[in-house]
Amino acid sequence: METLNSNIFHVLIVDDNPEIREIIQILLSNEGYQVTEAEDGASALIQLSKRSFDLIILDIMMPGLNGYQTCLEIRRLTNAPILFLSACTKDSDKMLGFSSGGDDYLSKPFSYSELTLRAKALIRRYHIYQGSDIPGQAAAAPVLHFHGLEINTEAGHVYRNGEVLELTATEYAMLKLLVTNRHQVFSAERLYESIWEEPYYYGANNTVMVHIRNLRSKIEKDPKNPVLIKTIWGRGYRCD
Repeated sequence: METLNSNIFHVLIVDDNPEIREIIQILLSNEGYQVTEAEDGASALIQLSKRSFDLIILDIMMPGLNGYQTCLEIRRLTNAPILFLSACTKDSDKMLGFSSGGDDYLSKPFSYSELTLRAKALIRRYHIYQGSDIPGQAAAAPVLHFHGLEINTEAGHVYRNGEVLELTATEYAMLKLLVTNRHQVFSAERLYESIWEEPYYYGANNTVMVHIRNLRSKIEKDPKNPVLIKTIWGRGYRCD
C-alpha cells in the first residue's frame, strides 16, 4: 500500500454525482489536500486497496453498495475518518451512518466553509490518534493505564492484554478524553464540543450516544453492563 507524504493529506471522495465530486475536489484542493474521486462504493474499495487516506467523504444513496454498506466494508480496511455527506437528513439516517462506522455527518446542501472545517477537524483528530505531530498540540502522557487497557498516546494505539483494539479516531479521542479526566462527568454537550470541536446542536446527543455504544462494544467485557465508561443518568458519562 502506498504511503503518503506526512506533510500532504489525502482525501477520498465517494459520490455518484460528478458535479458534487468536482465541487469538493476544488474546495479541498484549494486547501492543499490531494483528492481522489470514486463514483461508487466498489470503486472506493479499490482505491483503498491501493493507498492510505486521511479522510473519506462518503455519499449514502449510490448504485450498487450504498453508503452504509460501503462504510462497513471500509472499516475492514482502515480506521481513517469517514464523513457522510448526504441528502438523507432524518435522525435515523444519521444514526445508521454512525452505527456503520462513520465519524461525522453533514447534510446536503452543505456550506462550503462547514465542509472545510469538518474535514480539517477530522484529519487533525485522526493524526493525533495516529501519534503524528500536529502543530500547536500539547504532548500527552506517553502511556495511560486504565483497568487493563493501555493507551499509548505516542503510537496512537489502545491495547488490552497485548492485543491492539481497532478503534476509530473518534472513539480513540473519546476514550482518551474520558480516561485523562477520570472521575469527571462529561455531559453529551461537553463531549460533543470537545471531540467534534463545534457548537452542540439538537440531535448531537444521539451522535454521542451511538459513539459511546460503539466504543463500549470494543472495550467492555459486557457492553450491556459497562464498567469502564459509566452512564451517570441525567448528567452524562464518566470513567473512574
